[in-house]
Amino acid sequence: MTVPAGGRGTTTVAPRAVRRIAERAAAEALPDGGSVLRGSAGVRGTSARISVGVRLPYPVRADEAARRIRERAAARTAALTGLSVPRAEVRVDALSVGPAPVVPEAAEVAPGPDDGRPGPRIRAERRVPAAMLAAVGAAACGLVLADVVAVRFGGAPAGWRTAVLDWAATHGPADSAVRVGGAVAAVVGAWLLGCALLPGLRRRLRMAAPGPGVRAALDREAAARILRERTLGVPGVVRARVTVRRRRAGVRANVGYGDPAEVHAEAVRVLDAALLELGLARTPTLRVRVRREAGLSPPVPEESVVPVAVERPDAAGRSDAALDVSLDAPGSRRNGGEA
Repeated sequence: MTVPAGGRGTTTVAPRAVRRIAERAAAEALPDGGSVLRGSAGVRGTSARISVGVRLPYPVRADEAARRIRERAAARTAALTGLSVPRAEVRVDALSVGPAPVVPEAAEVAPGPDDGRPGPRIRAERRVPAAMLAAVGAAACGLVLADVVAVRFGGAPAGWRTAVLDWAATHGPADSAVRVGGAVAAVVGAWLLGCALLPGLRRRLRMAAPGPGVRAALDREAAARILRERTLGVPGVVRARVTVRRRRAGVRANVGYGDPAEVHAEAVRVLDAALLELGLARTPTLRVRVRREAGLSPPVPEESVVPVAVERPDAAGRSDAALDVSLDAPGSRRNGGEA
């Protein structure tokens, strides 16, 4: 008797094994100096969903590196587990900054296959609002369903349902409690509508799409850290504070030595090149402020010797004779005769 293939048994690949395979596959596609931080995987039927967080070295094109890692992880996971991988996520959680390289001249970044056009924005998953709404809806539906089933089998309606119906019958729209409840419901509804329509993730900056169907974003804190490292590499800068927004990047640098005007010009050149290297879809407007470090005064040039002619009448009462006096420093005088 031959047992059908479907009845001989099943093969199950645990999510832990899928996660380890995805992490190893992602590590194979990492650039030199990168590392895999953590990963996660979920298996449902014959499909798997994987997510990997990585650390990349700087400088590197984060969008292109993430695309290579994602493709490698999805392909290797599908080949080694036999599961389909319809969705694979790669998160760049950190950058490892090494010694500051020589800053190149500002140049245009070569556009990708889509001519550098930004892809669609990455939308927030909204897990907390979705979980709260699902929990409240499930609890309400469960209570109503249990009460309806009890009434169908001859039981009495639940006390909470009759109390709610009696209260609704005796209170109208003019009551304060009804107005307050309506206002609260409107606020909650507007919040849920915003969660559904707005993309969120305001702390991330969109990057130019390196390929079709690829979406990339850079965290503002990572961009600010990169700009700060570049600013501190400018000769004369001892401290720097950088803030990055969607449309503007502000830099405040403290100068310990050198001409502030020259330091400002060099900082603008260096930061313009750094902004282009970030590969953003829209380059923020750069604003640089330079001031001298508190407690440090500008260097005082050495006092030059200034010849001064002093006339003094001679013994005969004439003032034809002149004595040369040189001032070495303020308050001191040196001459060839009487001071």
